[in-house]
Amino acid sequence: MQELDRQYKDPRGFLVHVIGYDREKQQVIFMRKGYPHECMQPVERFREKFKRVDA
Repeated sequence: MQELDRQYKDPRGFLVHVIGYDREKQQVIFMRKGYPHECMQPVERFREKFKRVDA
């Protein structure tokens, strides 16, 4: 897994913290505030639905 540290907004406008990219499985790994587990989305779906937030 390639480690990342980026902020994005999900389709509902909530911030998510992208922590990594799994090249083998083609998935973006991110954390939601208040949720203790990692979330994953296929990279193509993530690109379509999430917007990067400039720091």
